[in-house]
Amino acid sequence: MGINDERDIEANLRIGPTEHGMVRLFIESQGIEVPMDFEPDEAEDIAEEIRAAAAAARARGS
Repeated sequence: MGINDERDIEANLRIGPTEHGMVRLFIESQGIEVPMDFEPDEAEDIAEEIRAAAAAARARGS
């Protein structure tokens, strides 16, 4: 499956700082929990990728 394949799965995403100075993306779905910790600089890189993807999606939608 690729990024363009749709799935009928619901998941919850929480994002926040940890007590150890990391940024955590916490994904929970169907009883599975996936905590993903990133250094602040890595988190900023991910945020930039999300912004770029949003801009590309917006351009394709118009």
